[in-house]
Amino acid sequence: MPPAPKPRRPALFASMPWGWQWGLLFAGSLLLAALFARAHLPAALLLGPMIAAIILGSNGARLQLPHRAVFASQTIVGCLIARSITGDIVHAFLRDWPLLLATVLAIIATSGVLGWLISRWQVLPGSTAVWGSAPGGASVMMIMAGAFGADARLVAFMQYLRVVLVAAVASLVARLWVGQPGPSADIGWFTALDWGGFAATLLIAASGGLIGMALRIPAGAMLLPMAIAAVLEAVGLVTIVLPPWLLAITYAMLGWSIGLSFNREILQHAARALLPIMLTIGVMIGVCAALAAVLVQYAGIDPLTAYLATSPGGMDSVAIIGAASKADLSFVMALQVVRLVLVLLLGPPLARFVAQRL
Repeated sequence: MPPAPKPRRPALFASMPWGWQWGLLFAGSLLLAALFARAHLPAALLLGPMIAAIILGSNGARLQLPHRAVFASQTIVGCLIARSITGDIVHAFLRDWPLLLATVLAIIATSGVLGWLISRWQVLPGSTAVWGSAPGGASVMMIMAGAFGADARLVAFMQYLRVVLVAAVASLVARLWVGQPGPSADIGWFTALDWGGFAATLLIAASGGLIGMALRIPAGAMLLPMAIAAVLEAVGLVTIVLPPWLLAITYAMLGWSIGLSFNREILQHAARALLPIMLTIGVMIGVCAALAAVLVQYAGIDPLTAYLATSPGGMDSVAIIGAASKADLSFVMALQVVRLVLVLLLGPPLARFVAQRL
């Protein structure tokens, strides 16, 4: 007779009281976010809570984030994107729009091909690979992926692995041009607020999110506030105000919503997919570096600005690196923001196109 299978070891946090589980999640999130911030890792305020939630969720924790908290976080992300779309960015893009648009489309096409290959090789299922490869904001891609039926956990794994690798390479490139960066400025967590602008921002987030949900637009809780806030700020009717403490709460909610849905099976799948995913990230970085060389050669853009502008993902970390260096930040953000907007527009049909041909 074959030996009886060994009984499964009980999950570490399965029998822990609910209140203790939340306490561990809060404490672990604060500790990891502080460690990542001290190590100058990008998106520390999101990665810390997400990894803390993964540790608890994959070890039997029974925590679940209320749907309204996730909804509210998505509306704030929409306003955050809208705040990035400034007049300087529009002018920077219009100066060389044919070359910049071609560069952005080439990056998106490359990510689509890599996503198709990952799906074709059965590394990741269906449209999950497309959203995971998409060169947009990582938190935004997680929201979009979930809205269109992809596995947001694996998308988060791909996106944040790429964010860390791209930020490391971008920091190295910047250091070669400008030397060791100076100490980063402290975050003013509770500085004086423009209460009128803050109230208007919350009103736009809430109303836009509710309209997006009522119209059943995929990712409408993020996209409608983004569109409304961008238009109102562009015409000068409102100023988007997002204090650091609100963004920290938003990032934590998004990180927890993804991390708590992880289990041991999904972690094992992610570990098996690590090597091919890292290879595709390397290809993506190489293609973007080649496109940066084209911008240097034919648009007269300095190499550091061109490299940061084409870096595939990690818009926040690229902006920080650019601000601390001699790069043309308006040009860098112009290309990054235009790429994000086009990914939001082209991502859903591209994901469907790839999924139908597997």
